[in-house]
Amino acid sequence: MRSVLFATLAMLTTAVVAGPQSPALVPLPAKMAVAEAPGLTLTAESRIVADGAFLKEAAYAARELNRATGFALKAEKAGWFFGTKGEITFREVSGLGPEAYRLTVSAEGALIEASAPTGAFYGFQTLRQLLPTAIYAKTPQQATWSIQAVTIEDAPRLPWRGVMVDDCRHFIGPDGFRAMVDAMAAHKLNTLHWHLTEDQGWRIEIRKYPQITLNGARRAESPVPGNRGKGDGKPYGWYYYTQEQIRELVAYAAERHVTVVPEIEMPGHALGLLTAFPDLGCTGGPYAPWCHWGVSEDIVCAGNDRVLKVYEDILDEVLALFPSKFIHCGGDEAPKTRWNACPKCQKRIADLGLGNSHRLQSWFMQHFANYLEARGRHMIGWDEILEGGLPKGAAVMSWRGPSGGIAAAKQGHDVVMSPNNFAYLDYGQGLPGDPYEYIGGNVPLAKSYSLNPTDGIPEAMQGHVIGVQGNLWSEYIWAADDQQWKAWPRAAALAEVGWTPQARRDWDCFRARVETAVERLHTMGINAAPLPEKPFATWKPGDVPTEWVERTWDASAAVKDVGTYEVTFRFTGGDSRLDIRKVELLLNGAPVATDAHEGQAGSTHKGNVYRLPLKVFPGNVRFTLRAEVRTDGNDHSNGEITLRKVK
Repeated sequence: MRSVLFATLAMLTTAVVAGPQSPALVPLPAKMAVAEAPGLTLTAESRIVADGAFLKEAAYAARELNRATGFALKAEKAGWFFGTKGEITFREVSGLGPEAYRLTVSAEGALIEASAPTGAFYGFQTLRQLLPTAIYAKTPQQATWSIQAVTIEDAPRLPWRGVMVDDCRHFIGPDGFRAMVDAMAAHKLNTLHWHLTEDQGWRIEIRKYPQITLNGARRAESPVPGNRGKGDGKPYGWYYYTQEQIRELVAYAAERHVTVVPEIEMPGHALGLLTAFPDLGCTGGPYAPWCHWGVSEDIVCAGNDRVLKVYEDILDEVLALFPSKFIHCGGDEAPKTRWNACPKCQKRIADLGLGNSHRLQSWFMQHFANYLEARGRHMIGWDEILEGGLPKGAAVMSWRGPSGGIAAAKQGHDVVMSPNNFAYLDYGQGLPGDPYEYIGGNVPLAKSYSLNPTDGIPEAMQGHVIGVQGNLWSEYIWAADDQQWKAWPRAAALAEVGWTPQARRDWDCFRARVETAVERLHTMGINAAPLPEKPFATWKPGDVPTEWVERTWDASAAVKDVGTYEVTFRFTGGDSRLDIRKVELLLNGAPVATDAHEGQAGSTHKGNVYRLPLKVFPGNVRFTLRAEVRTDGNDHSNGEITLRKVK
């Protein structure tokens, strides 16, 4: 069959990145050619065959296809002869990377070639996206199961493509975990960073210390939705994952080639632990899990040797549950107030000649980095672990913008880029009428897509950028529905950031393809947010100076009748915000509606919506939108303008 399939190359034409014949694949493959010839149609008589190394991936493919088609396809081990017409074949070849694959589809069949099981799995995920979106349904559907004829050679740009979920502030639970893994796998996201310990709750069973979940997995109350300064008076918990549940969920993720990286916070965000063992704190307590959000000054005592022993015991059980190369140890937001006043901590600083509390944290983190290294694992931590000196061998997750990652890469440390201004998916996404509450911020879909994780890093050191990740802190995520709404489709944008070569990425192309990706997610049962409105106009670097100027756009096609028109300015990236002070609608050059107030479109939006009541519409006239605008700081600013009739 291979000779038949590759003979189709003669009929292939190189696909334009966006075109009517191009399949809506997310992430976009590294290389793709689309054929004008017919593709493959799956039927109940189709076969799935695989070399022995890929039988598990073939069996997974059969289950997923059968669920939506109602067929009874089986994964069979390939014999000496390949070539039955209509066959889906998984073939092991040499020379490809661990996540790379080749996919060829023609009327004769579909061939997935890979050198490792993960590559074979991703080849199937691409094949699945070539089918109608109904293939993602959980029950049998009526459809013609056609697969477009293509030839694809594909491999990821970065090896870590992740999403972080936080079960501590609000407990999402096993079903939400599985749903997230399924959606991640469909988009070739391969790392689920699992935040399991916090000031507001401890969510992992530690069998040597049952007191931790007994005391730390329940808090007295939580902030009220929509009123973060008021408690609801309702006990929250006990909520935590048993070790049996964790093993099952880690195995579920592994079957879908998603690695689960646990996070055990240290030395801060530790009230869940301190509630069980007050002697591990500098003051001796009493402590209780926080019932509000924020950063507590109560952190574990770095001068207390028992703290080291308890964390070592905890890590021993964590290592037995999670086979991941990296273990996340936090290291962020650890105020030094208690350490500066603690005799034990000050003695440790003096005995070791550390000089200050920042270097004490570096020593503390180095201890556990070495502990993990001795057991064949590596520490990764938030970029605060750079303060006072970075532990040798540790990797950095850069969250406070990209600067921490740039500094770490220049020092020769591996980096996962997760800057809050691009990748914090708990930030607002700029959707009109959004029903969910956010912590604040503004990260629209286009902003997430605009992230280039190697920006600002010298070319010789860009190899230290091992990944990109979107984060879903759960202060304002109460359940799986709003977790999914906030994650998708922005996580799909980050999937393309981490997978597709930078030179292949294009926002307009992605915007066209992601519409189908959202349909797939909805078919899977994922509560993905809608796409933002298509912009009426845009601005880009150089369009708007730092002095006030007037800018105009032809609005004739958008203004069709009398009524109130809403103009929204949304910042999507760059160094500087856009300031607005007046917006007008002109009829044949004369103002007929005006909204004059000061607004801003930047990392946060303020007053960025303008309303223009149009009371006359003579017909067959020219309407113009005019705005007085400037950029703040420099002219490197990107954004979109929407214009719509609201009443």
